[in-house]
Amino acid sequence: MTSIPFDIVGFDLDGTLIDTSGDLAAAVNYAIGTIGRPAFPAAAIHPFVGKGAKVMLARALDASGGYTADTLDALLPILLDYYQQNLAIHSVPYPGLIAAMDALTDAGVKLAICTNKAERFTIPLMHQIGLSDRFAAIVGGDTVGVAKPDPAPIREMIARAGGGRTIFVGDTINDIAGARNAGIANVAVGFGFLDGPVENLDADAIIHHFDELVPLLRRWPA
Repeated sequence: MTSIPFDIVGFDLDGTLIDTSGDLAAAVNYAIGTIGRPAFPAAAIHPFVGKGAKVMLARALDASGGYTADTLDALLPILLDYYQQNLAIHSVPYPGLIAAMDALTDAGVKLAICTNKAERFTIPLMHQIGLSDRFAAIVGGDTVGVAKPDPAPIREMIARAGGGRTIFVGDTINDIAGARNAGIANVAVGFGFLDGPVENLDADAIIHHFDELVPLLRRWPA
């Protein structure tokens, strides 16, 4: 069997490893519900996600009737507090993820996470869904003071995981540009929180299911 030519496979979290849309939607809907706005279905939240909670909330407010800066500032802590108390009610790994992780681990590849989600949400979420121990490093959006697409958090992820040739898997331009800025290969997923066609991310490769990841990596040029 062909070996995998990477020491580390790094992943984004929301929209890549875990479908967090149900819990993010619940938090958004709770916050906007306090000012009488109607709830969004979880799928409608997908295009709002990817650039942080404040942007997510702003997009939801804009789509439901507009907002002022004061409204946004008042609702953001409500959203964050609710989300922190309800991180893993509906969130689940994407189909095929666990099998792909098992295969990568069996092949001697280390797994790591670099997300723009703050550590106070990221670490408890990973514990609550029972996957924390599977990763050699978990770097949040506030771990090093800057977030993707800045390359610093990806480089920190690589360092914490022990170094070596790394490829990064994500679902947004922040992920793909961050990997490119860090000088590493990248894969875009077509099932995440996309705000346009996945091809627009201009990734080195695209997968539409985690069943495709390990075969893709085995074919990757050494």
